[in-house]
Amino acid sequence: MPSIFSRRRALAVAAAAGLGLPAAAHAEPNPAYRGGPFENLRVATFNVSLNRPEEGELLRDLESGQDEQIRAVAEVIQINNPDVILLNEFDHDEDGAGLELFRRNYLEVGQNGRTPVYYPYAFSAPVNTGVPSELDLDGDGTVGGPGDAWGFGEFPGQYGMVVFSRHPILTEQVRTFQKLRWADMPSNLLPTEFYGTEAAAALRLSSKSHWDVPVQIGSATLHVLAAHPTPPSFDGPEKRNQRRNSDEIRLWADYLSPGRRSQWIVDDAGTRGGLAPGEPFVVLGDYNCDPVDGDSWPGAIDQLLHHPRIRDTKPTSAGAVEAAERQGGENAEHTGEARYDTADFADDAPGNLRVDYVLPDKSLQVATSAVYWPEQGAPGSELTGEDPFPTSDHRLVRADLQITP
Repeated sequence: MPSIFSRRRALAVAAAAGLGLPAAAHAEPNPAYRGGPFENLRVATFNVSLNRPEEGELLRDLESGQDEQIRAVAEVIQINNPDVILLNEFDHDEDGAGLELFRRNYLEVGQNGRTPVYYPYAFSAPVNTGVPSELDLDGDGTVGGPGDAWGFGEFPGQYGMVVFSRHPILTEQVRTFQKLRWADMPSNLLPTEFYGTEAAAALRLSSKSHWDVPVQIGSATLHVLAAHPTPPSFDGPEKRNQRRNSDEIRLWADYLSPGRRSQWIVDDAGTRGGLAPGEPFVVLGDYNCDPVDGDSWPGAIDQLLHHPRIRDTKPTSAGAVEAAERQGGENAEHTGEARYDTADFADDAPGNLRVDYVLPDKSLQVATSAVYWPEQGAPGSELTGEDPFPTSDHRLVRADLQITP
């Protein structure tokens, strides 16, 4: 039976089952490594679109064990078989029932002949989406509704996040940054004139949350840096969402920088500063930001892609190239190469983009990386079809790392 540990209303779930669980029979094989005492680790991020318009609706779908979208999401995870995975857009509930239902009714049940996957450890925590601010953040002259929440959402926990892992999550060492104020970031892009002095001073930086989730790999610790910044769209001339998206990305860039640059950062427990030099990490998540196309603030994702501690493995897929050519529209006008796309967005605008990232520490050896986007007719392509999407308009992104245990 699993046990549940609570800290700052966070959920970390650990099962008594041992590690070394069987790999999925249909999963793509892990690469072979040579030399040195290494632990092979596959890490992944996947925006699963398991958000629902009403609070509690996702729990009902998870309880049934028969929801076709959730089954397809589970099958994609079973095929790719990651050791550590971040799921974006998984509605959060306070007691962790959703995590347990997803594991028991979907991940641990073979989908279409796939071998089940088992994650003894999981972490989730509250997010800002849907949490009332009691301020008029959207400038419509009234207070209340999704536009006046700290992060856009119909109810608290909508568009939440969860980390699943085969390796122990060091729950007591997790750092969350849900309540960090945007105004506290030096040289920020906050449009104070739009929000007004009171709201600008109070507005939280993270539209969902930012988490530093340490995962124990043997005697080593890998810091999973998880986030899901707001889309840089649905804006007026003030470009508040573009600006917030860029500064949400910058939070991790500063967090990974030593000295004064990270001293402004204070976590929800009151601890100041960033990640210590030499601590290995991987940045995961849907950052809603393409390096060259789309509506992002100029250079926003470059703050991570060009960071001196980060390696951009530039994962690709053949399916993304095929989709861009077939769909046309805005895709034909893009500057970036379609093979790097990770999301299948509207053809008229913004087209398909690279917005989902697995960005490891340069100190880690990377064997392979990929975007799970099969070409039409290839096995698994039925899980990444179009309109309506069987799973999500995003694709799973993964990287195979070597960790010195």
